[in-house]
Amino acid sequence: MKIAKGSLSWILAPLVLCVFFVLLAFFLNDDLNGVFWFLSFILFLMFLVFLIFFRDPARNIGKGIVCVADGKIREITKTKDDDVGDCINISIFMNIYNVHVNRMPIDGTVKDVVHISGAHIPAFKKESEKNERVVIKIDTSIGMVKIVQIAGTIARRIVPYIKKGDNLKKGDRLGIIRFGSRVDLFLPGDSIKVLKVSVGDMVRAGVDTVAEINN
Repeated sequence: MKIAKGSLSWILAPLVLCVFFVLLAFFLNDDLNGVFWFLSFILFLMFLVFLIFFRDPARNIGKGIVCVADGKIREITKTKDDDVGDCINISIFMNIYNVHVNRMPIDGTVKDVVHISGAHIPAFKKESEKNERVVIKIDTSIGMVKIVQIAGTIARRIVPYIKKGDNLKKGDRLGIIRFGSRVDLFLPGDSIKVLKVSVGDMVRAGVDTVAEINN
């Protein structure tokens, strides 16, 4: 199983500490043995949790415009965006157990990647619009597409894998949001033929089709 880029240190740290406390428990014969064994057990559990959380499985890329994130569709709205214009916003909430590597929804060129500082309100709340975020603008065959990666209460680090000027294919990895959060996808309304998802659907990044485009 592939590990998400930039996550190896998170996985190795509790494993190394676990081994350290196991060695202490073996070689020190005193009243602290029980404490060392307990700490090693907790650290091993953390290692397993991080190993699962930072997984980055291979994906068979779907048809049409694909989902940018694993998780649950929390909202689909028609809106007007300064960059995209009249558009459809598909908002996805990512739980702690989801794969947290985000992917390109369509072929395109990255026009901008902007980090905006902010709060860390739970990502499922309306007020999370004030949270820390990374805004990615992509020039595509259907016009400007925008992806907004939003940090949550626990998710306090968004790690982009891309930069301005990159030419990317549908399904390419965009970056990772650590420990649960939200991703909003803004699609130009006039270019969308039909939506393929509904509120409450569980989706996978790069695999599930969110929309078909007009020919």
